[in-house]
Amino acid sequence: MQAWRVPDMSRLAGSGGTVSVHDTAGGAVVAVGPPSGTARMYVCGITPYDATHIGHANTYVAFDLLNRAWRDAGLAVDYVQNVTDVDDPLLERATETGVDWRDLAKDQIELFRADMATLNVLPPDHLVGAVESMDLVTALIERLRGVDGAIYPVDDHDHPDLYFARAADGRFGTLSKLGAEAVEIFADRGGDPDRAGKKDPLDCLVWRLERDGEPSWPSPFGPGRPGWHIECTAIALELLGPEFDVQGGGSDLIFPHHEMCAAEGRVATGREFAQAYVHSGMVALDGEKMSKSKGNLELVSRLRAQGADPMAIRLALLFQHYRDDWSWTPDLLTDAEARLDRWREAVRRDAGVGSAETLAEVRAALRNDLDAPAALAAIDAWAGATLTIDSDDTEAPTLIAAAADALLGVRLQDDDRS
Repeated sequence: MQAWRVPDMSRLAGSGGTVSVHDTAGGAVVAVGPPSGTARMYVCGITPYDATHIGHANTYVAFDLLNRAWRDAGLAVDYVQNVTDVDDPLLERATETGVDWRDLAKDQIELFRADMATLNVLPPDHLVGAVESMDLVTALIERLRGVDGAIYPVDDHDHPDLYFARAADGRFGTLSKLGAEAVEIFADRGGDPDRAGKKDPLDCLVWRLERDGEPSWPSPFGPGRPGWHIECTAIALELLGPEFDVQGGGSDLIFPHHEMCAAEGRVATGREFAQAYVHSGMVALDGEKMSKSKGNLELVSRLRAQGADPMAIRLALLFQHYRDDWSWTPDLLTDAEARLDRWREAVRRDAGVGSAETLAEVRAALRNDLDAPAALAAIDAWAGATLTIDSDDTEAPTLIAAAADALLGVRLQDDDRS
């Protein structure tokens, strides 16, 4: 397995400038990150009960591009990602398989880390599990309890679980902009709109009191475990503070997850949770939505085991714009393998056509809403010219290889050469 490493930008002349991405809340492409200093990004992580599929990889490669673009623009990056290592899907899968939920989570987290490393995805500065964040979660719930009407126990004598009242946030709904359909989506994505005793169908669970056979942790509200949304809110506020630059994830997280996180964060701090909310598209398999329940998943680990070059997998992902919904097919990988071979052949040449224009095009494409397909097209053109035209720029192959690695995350040469 390749070791994770921060990309070397030193060979690529010209940093500075701004990076722009699409903000879901505002519905427009906006500049993100400070003029100088450190950009702060939170990307929601996995629930570790199954292997990493292509849809997961698409999301983490997308935000890896943002990480790299910021670094190329001269910023440091403080990147936080959570792991929901205790939740209903994990506990249910552990029961089904007879594996201790802690062992299942540990194994799947390690597989995820291995998949990301082989895809050359830079690791977050902080990879934080829910289990290690119980004190953060309970402290945030206590803080929210200090806001009139924000937290209440559901009217249930046996299990008076704690809920966050969406009405406490006057801007609830401004991210997703959903209407009546929100209730159905909430139910489909882990919510419980029909729970008896709630004040509003869209109020979300923040603390589930202990049930027989379930793990629990002590709290001022009684032993139990956190709801999903409050976990991310607590981790992000602790490590990044309010108004951090980007909260990211797949578009299926816009509602309810990111809507709930934003509302909880605003009520707790009186400030915006994130400055921009950025979302990658959904990936289907041969035209049908990938689903763990259906079992129609293309797994990164399975492609690797079948001999696929991880850099070809990454190139196949980069061929799609990060915001697009698209479908994985074997032809995408075949085409990516051919592209990778051409690029590698070109950078093995002793000389190539001039690289300055290509580097500028790649950099401009990525800073304009992470337009990876345009960046790929620029290197395609350089590789095609280098393979067909006699040229004498001996530095060009090395510079293009360095750019592909540092900006796109695609390794074309051995580490000692690139």
